[in-house]
Amino acid sequence: MSELNGWALILGASSGFGAATARALARAGMDICGAHLDRKQTQPLADAVKADVEAAGRRCVLHNVNAAEPERIDEVLDGLSALLAADGAPGTLRVLLHSLAFGSLLPFVPPPGEPDAKCITPRQMAMTSDVMAHSLVYWVQGAVARGLMGREGRVYAMTSSGGTRVMPAYGAVSAAKAALEAHVRQLAFELGPRGIAVNAIRAGITDTPALRKIPGNDVLLVGATARNPAGRLTTPDDVAAAIVALSAPGTTWMSGNVIGVDGAEDVVGF
Repeated sequence: MSELNGWALILGASSGFGAATARALARAGMDICGAHLDRKQTQPLADAVKADVEAAGRRCVLHNVNAAEPERIDEVLDGLSALLAADGAPGTLRVLLHSLAFGSLLPFVPPPGEPDAKCITPRQMAMTSDVMAHSLVYWVQGAVARGLMGREGRVYAMTSSGGTRVMPAYGAVSAAKAALEAHVRQLAFELGPRGIAVNAIRAGITDTPALRKIPGNDVLLVGATARNPAGRLTTPDDVAAAIVALSAPGTTWMSGNVIGVDGAEDVVGF
């Protein structure tokens, strides 16, 4: 019998790490509430997640919303609060996963010889940080204010090695990932007295829809495969399995960390 129970809130639930984690946590015994942003052509991805969660015998409530808008945050959390109240189980939001990947991939200044190249604007810079970093704080604020998460709660935020490295056109996302890791440390400090653990998960290079949008992603994929000791890329299922394991009872003393889930890819120096 699984040790996991209660609800998981997955931000970015329809694809990549979010979808894999929703499925894995459902198989481990958790009900799933998710937020995703999909148009008609990608809505089947969310439908497939819901079908798989329900096939595992768990409940699944998905919201197709912009997870960085304050009104939508309130809408989702109010709905989840009502579900927990109906269950007679307030405070049983056990896992909150922040896996939002939406940002501007533009250079800060024009490359040499390209004076008319499009560069990032203040609005795009702010949007990238708000979606990929600051929204974590707002979701946690809302969950705590409603009493949804108590002792043994877990908060995870998906970061990447790009938070400490530079790549063409990746500056705004890199800054957002660095800010996200800073938010994780601060939240770990502030939520420690409540018995809630907060960690960032640094996945290895993974072939996801978000990675495919990064300029030069083909080079990243080939290089990571060659560098990884296992000779393969990280998969969303690798990350989901780690999150399930880290969510087992008794592991809240692990908090405030950036945890690598990459098969030792990040430590290889060639």
